[in-house]
Amino acid sequence: MSDDGRVLGSGELGAEPGERATLVQFSTAFCQPCRATRRILAEVADLVPGVAHIEVDAEQQLALVRELEIQRTPTVLVLNAEGRIIRRATGQPRKADVIAALGAAV
Repeated sequence: MSDDGRVLGSGELGAEPGERATLVQFSTAFCQPCRATRRILAEVADLVPGVAHIEVDAEQQLALVRELEIQRTPTVLVLNAEGRIIRRATGQPRKADVIAALGAAV
């Protein structure tokens, strides 16, 4: 499932989405790749104006995890300005891939 057209907002995410795009990271406490993913996404969000990075604790948001069919952590969703899911990736992303995915969102 890559683009289900689902729109996510601050109610589901627990934080305000970015003005231009949002990087949503589903993580768990003991996930090693999640730590590196957090750093990469935070760096990209700092580089690109109007982009927010929101980390969601998968264990605390089980209903959302099930609804979005998140199978493993880290899972990263790229949302456009309207909060629509336009990209999905699992595993630790490369910074260049995140920037390229954002290009489709902004």
